[in-house]
Amino acid sequence: MLSNLSTAAAGTRDVHSLSLRVMSRRRHPPVVLSSSSSRCHRRNHLIATRASVNTAPRGDVKHAEAKMIERDVLRMGIPSKGRMAEDTLDLLSSSQLSVKKLNPRQYAAKMPAMGDKMEVWFQRASDVVRKVRSGDFDIGILGYDMFAEFGEGADDLVVVHDALRFGECYLALAVPNYGATAGVNSLDELLAMPCWTEENPLRVVTGYQYLAKTFFENVGFENVALVAGDGALEAAPAMGSADIILDLVSTGTTLRENNLKEIEGGRVVESQGVLVANRKSLLERDGCLETVHEMLERLEAHLEAKKLFTVVANMRGSSAEDVASLVMSCDSLKGLQGPTVAPVYTPGADGKPEVNMYAVTICAQKATLYDSVKALRDIGGSGVLVSPLTYVFDEEPARWNLLLDELGMEHDPIRGKEKR
Repeated sequence: MLSNLSTAAAGTRDVHSLSLRVMSRRRHPPVVLSSSSSRCHRRNHLIATRASVNTAPRGDVKHAEAKMIERDVLRMGIPSKGRMAEDTLDLLSSSQLSVKKLNPRQYAAKMPAMGDKMEVWFQRASDVVRKVRSGDFDIGILGYDMFAEFGEGADDLVVVHDALRFGECYLALAVPNYGATAGVNSLDELLAMPCWTEENPLRVVTGYQYLAKTFFENVGFENVALVAGDGALEAAPAMGSADIILDLVSTGTTLRENNLKEIEGGRVVESQGVLVANRKSLLERDGCLETVHEMLERLEAHLEAKKLFTVVANMRGSSAEDVASLVMSCDSLKGLQGPTVAPVYTPGADGKPEVNMYAVTICAQKATLYDSVKALRDIGGSGVLVSPLTYVFDEEPARWNLLLDELGMEHDPIRGKEKR
């Protein structure tokens, strides 16, 4: 029995009878799983890749099929408030895709880099998903947790970039460090507790009703009641209105300060900022696919550069080939494709330029930068210069080819055009 209860009814243990007549104050009525549902093998987490989580949509919400409404501009939705909004704008600005809003009270803005062909709309994250799904927006940026919750596995939605590297967090179960769950440390231990029955289900308070329902269905657990909640969920177990919580976790500090703990196997979804799009817009709206390609290139170039540094050092050697061989003998100095070796001209005894030294340039990973510098110095490098990179434009972003595969399109490397 899986049900959805309003927070007003959450204090009672007689959730079975109440769930049949009380509407959740979020979006959908109680859903009851058949007692004949097979108990599938328990999985430690919900596998949520690319477009969504695979389950049926909410029973009472009818999503209109995405329609191609004619308009001359593309529309992009981004979060309007909070840290996600700030991080989104920072990323776009760093990728030379700055958003300009003439009036801070307006919800519409422009992206000058795209000329007059792009409108940017500031919306709640949940509305960004809904409007991309309906076709009101062509593309959007938001957290994957909201995308998975409100996208509900819709085929109209496509993830263009799944790792924008901001807003990292995860959706996870947390149980009290006291009472009946004090000794519980894993999902299996939690679900095996004999106290959870149809009449006395495990009460889980969460703002992620769809993902919670999907998760418990996938682990084959039926005796659970979902309690709707939007904020300060950590207080619910202490108040007696829920047994455990399902909420976003970043550092875990808030959980610890409220005497809660995560359990093994209780992670539901990993989340960070993602770029998403409407499938029909990509396939049918004039200029949409080309614009997404340009945005993807700019974003990838910036994000890739954040991981790298340019390292330049002078080295003595008999030839450029000998210096290159010495550098390439060290795994940490091979760079993206190999070192660049160029002669350094110094004045000779007769005043004419001569070559006794070579400049070696490599790209080093940020995480192993100091190791690369030490390796260069160990083989004779001197005067080492380190500079951050701004952009790294590859031949073609790997995610672009993945997107074309998702859309059933082929890429012609000769003409550089996409075809279905």
